[in-house]
Amino acid sequence: MSYTQIYYHIVFSTKNRLSVLHIEKRKQLYNYLWGIIKNNKCHLYQMGGAEDHIHILTSLHSTKCLANLIRDMKTSSTAWIKRENLYLKFPGWQSEYAAFTKSYSHKDDVINYIKNQEEHHKKETFIDELKRLLKEEGVDFDEKYLQ
Repeated sequence: MSYTQIYYHIVFSTKNRLSVLHIEKRKQLYNYLWGIIKNNKCHLYQMGGAEDHIHILTSLHSTKCLANLIRDMKTSSTAWIKRENLYLKFPGWQSEYAAFTKSYSHKDDVINYIKNQEEHHKKETFIDELKRLLKEEGVDFDEKYLQ
Protein backbone atom coordinates (compact mmCIF):
# COMPACT_ATOMS: atom_id res chain seq x y z
CA MET A 1 0.00 0.00 0.00
CA SER A 2 1.21 3.52 -0.83
CA TYR A 3 0.90 6.30 1.72
CA THR A 4 0.85 9.91 0.63
CA GLN A 5 -0.26 13.21 2.10
CA ILE A 6 0.07 15.90 -0.55
CA TYR A 7 -2.40 18.75 -0.62
CA TYR A 8 -2.84 20.68 -3.86
CA HIS A 9 -4.23 24.19 -4.01
CA ILE A 10 -5.46 24.39 -7.62
CA VAL A 11 -6.59 27.58 -9.34
CA PHE A 12 -8.00 27.91 -12.85
CA SER A 13 -10.09 30.50 -14.64
CA THR A 14 -12.64 30.87 -17.37
CA LYS A 15 -11.31 31.50 -20.86
CA ASN A 16 -10.30 35.16 -21.18
CA ARG A 17 -11.24 35.42 -17.50
CA LEU A 18 -14.84 36.22 -18.39
CA SER A 19 -17.05 36.81 -15.35
CA VAL A 20 -19.75 34.23 -16.12
CA LEU A 21 -19.75 31.89 -13.11
CA HIS A 22 -22.73 33.57 -11.45
CA ILE A 23 -23.06 32.76 -7.78
CA GLU A 24 -26.62 31.40 -7.92
CA LYS A 25 -25.51 28.41 -10.03
CA ARG A 26 -22.00 27.91 -8.67
CA LYS A 27 -23.05 25.23 -6.16
CA GLN A 28 -24.21 23.03 -9.06
CA LEU A 29 -20.84 23.48 -10.75
CA TYR A 30 -18.96 22.72 -7.54
CA ASN A 31 -21.01 19.56 -6.99
CA TYR A 32 -20.27 18.41 -10.52
CA LEU A 33 -16.54 19.02 -10.09
CA TRP A 34 -16.63 17.26 -6.72
CA GLY A 35 -18.08 14.21 -8.47
CA ILE A 36 -15.14 14.17 -10.87
CA ILE A 37 -12.72 14.44 -7.96
CA LYS A 38 -14.45 11.55 -6.15
CA ASN A 39 -14.56 9.41 -9.31
CA ASN A 40 -10.79 9.87 -9.53
CA LYS A 41 -10.42 8.57 -5.95
CA CYS A 42 -9.22 11.96 -4.76
CA HIS A 43 -10.37 13.87 -1.69
CA LEU A 44 -11.89 17.36 -1.80
CA TYR A 45 -11.24 19.58 1.22
CA GLN A 46 -12.66 22.85 -0.12
CA MET A 47 -13.85 24.46 -3.35
CA GLY A 48 -14.77 28.07 -3.96
CA GLY A 49 -14.20 30.95 -6.26
CA ALA A 50 -15.61 33.99 -7.96
CA GLU A 51 -17.25 34.80 -11.28
CA ASP A 52 -14.08 34.19 -13.29
CA HIS A 53 -12.13 31.47 -11.48
CA ILE A 54 -12.16 28.50 -9.11
CA HIS A 55 -9.96 27.41 -6.20
CA ILE A 56 -9.79 23.77 -5.12
CA LEU A 57 -7.94 22.17 -2.22
CA THR A 58 -7.61 18.45 -2.82
CA SER A 59 -5.35 15.51 -2.24
CA LEU A 60 -4.77 13.02 -5.03
CA HIS A 61 -4.96 9.27 -4.86
CA SER A 62 -1.46 7.82 -5.12
CA THR A 63 -2.23 6.51 -8.62
CA LYS A 64 -3.49 9.83 -10.02
CA CYS A 65 -1.66 12.55 -11.91
CA LEU A 66 -2.48 16.21 -11.21
CA ALA A 67 -2.51 17.26 -14.87
CA ASN A 68 -4.90 14.43 -15.76
CA LEU A 69 -7.29 15.34 -12.93
CA ILE A 70 -7.38 18.98 -14.03
CA ARG A 71 -7.86 17.96 -17.66
CA ASP A 72 -10.76 15.70 -16.64
CA MET A 73 -12.37 18.44 -14.55
CA LYS A 74 -12.09 21.06 -17.29
CA THR A 75 -13.10 18.85 -20.22
CA SER A 76 -16.01 17.14 -18.52
CA SER A 77 -17.37 20.27 -16.83
CA THR A 78 -17.20 22.28 -20.06
CA ALA A 79 -19.34 19.70 -21.86
CA TRP A 80 -21.73 19.48 -18.89
CA ILE A 81 -22.09 23.28 -18.56
CA LYS A 82 -22.92 23.59 -22.25
CA ARG A 83 -25.27 20.58 -22.25
CA GLU A 84 -27.15 21.88 -19.19
CA ASN A 85 -27.02 25.54 -20.29
CA LEU A 86 -25.76 26.33 -16.79
CA TYR A 87 -23.89 29.48 -17.86
CA LEU A 88 -25.12 30.70 -21.23
CA LYS A 89 -22.00 32.76 -22.06
CA PHE A 90 -19.48 30.26 -20.67
CA PRO A 91 -16.53 30.21 -23.12
CA GLY A 92 -14.73 27.23 -21.56
CA TRP A 93 -11.71 27.21 -19.25
CA GLN A 94 -8.28 28.74 -19.78
CA SER A 95 -5.85 26.04 -20.84
CA GLU A 96 -3.44 27.03 -18.08
CA TYR A 97 -3.77 26.51 -14.33
CA ALA A 98 -1.82 27.11 -11.15
CA ALA A 99 -1.23 24.43 -8.52
CA PHE A 100 0.69 24.68 -5.29
CA THR A 101 1.52 21.98 -2.78
CA LYS A 102 0.53 22.75 0.79
CA SER A 103 1.55 21.20 4.06
CA TYR A 104 -0.79 19.62 6.57
CA SER A 105 -0.11 22.52 8.95
CA HIS A 106 -1.42 25.01 6.34
CA LYS A 107 -4.49 23.01 5.29
CA ASP A 108 -6.98 24.88 7.49
CA ASP A 109 -5.60 28.27 6.39
CA VAL A 110 -6.10 27.34 2.74
CA ILE A 111 -9.61 26.03 3.44
CA ASN A 112 -10.55 29.34 5.09
CA TYR A 113 -8.95 31.31 2.27
CA ILE A 114 -11.00 29.42 -0.32
CA LYS A 115 -14.22 29.76 1.72
CA ASN A 116 -13.82 33.56 1.71
CA GLN A 117 -13.27 34.08 -2.02
CA GLU A 118 -16.36 36.25 -2.57
CA GLU A 119 -15.33 38.64 0.20
CA HIS A 120 -11.68 38.49 -0.78
CA HIS A 121 -12.37 39.58 -4.36
CA LYS A 122 -14.08 42.76 -3.25
CA LYS A 123 -10.53 43.96 -2.49
CA GLU A 124 -8.27 42.14 -4.97
CA THR A 125 -8.69 41.18 -8.62
CA PHE A 126 -8.06 37.64 -9.78
CA ILE A 127 -4.92 38.66 -11.69
CA ASP A 128 -3.50 40.45 -8.63
CA GLU A 129 -4.38 37.43 -6.51
CA LEU A 130 -2.70 35.04 -8.93
CA LYS A 131 0.46 37.17 -9.11
CA ARG A 132 0.57 37.32 -5.30
CA LEU A 133 0.12 33.55 -4.96
CA LEU A 134 2.81 32.85 -7.55
CA LYS A 135 5.24 35.18 -5.76
CA GLU A 136 4.42 33.74 -2.33
CA GLU A 137 5.08 30.23 -3.63
CA GLY A 138 8.33 31.21 -5.35
CA VAL A 139 7.07 30.46 -8.86
CA ASP A 140 8.85 32.28 -11.69
CA PHE A 141 6.36 33.68 -14.18
CA ASP A 142 6.14 36.08 -17.09
CA GLU A 143 3.49 38.75 -16.53
CA LYS A 144 2.67 38.89 -20.25
CA TYR A 145 1.01 35.48 -19.89
CA LEU A 146 -1.24 36.73 -17.08
CA GLN A 147 -2.88 39.52 -19.06
